[in-house]
Amino acid sequence: MRPRSLLFCIPLLAAAAAAQDLKPIELPKPQTEGGMPLMQALKARASAREFSAEKLPPQTLSNLLWAAWGVNRPDGRRTAPSASNRQEIDIYVALPEGLFLYDAKAHQLQPVVAGDLRGKTGSQAWVSEAALNLVYVADYAKMGKGSDQDKAPMAGADTGFISQNVYLYCASEGLATVVRAGVNRDALAPAMILRPEQKIVLAQTVGFPKK
Repeated sequence: MRPRSLLFCIPLLAAAAAAQDLKPIELPKPQTEGGMPLMQALKARASAREFSAEKLPPQTLSNLLWAAWGVNRPDGRRTAPSASNRQEIDIYVALPEGLFLYDAKAHQLQPVVAGDLRGKTGSQAWVSEAALNLVYVADYAKMGKGSDQDKAPMAGADTGFISQNVYLYCASEGLATVVRAGVNRDALAPAMILRPEQKIVLAQTVGFPKK
């Protein structure tokens, strides 16, 4: 009989192996011109809890991720600030076909786990119905010395900057979104194959409004 720890690892290893069958998603070049004026986007910004199952077009997904946390300068700095420019926040994208990691430098999605993890990113029924869920993960290993207690507030602030970028982009493009703290982190972290130093901060659902 196999030890329970080994039995627990078998599904994760299978999912990771299956991810090899997924290919990186090459995102179109982001469109960085146009959009709604800032003050109008702030006025339109809102949380939604009803979503269509319609997938986002590749260009919309590209623009969304660039607006959230893309590279906007030749020196590699990003569309949102981070403490001491440590860039410790990673965006994982849960799509129907699998979980992907946003590679901002290459502007593409790297496969992590095959299979639909959308429903695991929150307790609400609609998280499994929306086009995608973003999971914001802080890599404490990138944050230098200090306790986890010291790192948590900065990771939270940096995640907040990114999630607000998503809100404003969604307001500009007529998309629905809501940021969520209600995540079963103990269950989701192993499903995402995270290291102990990687901490799930928040999740954010994005999709077209339900008609």
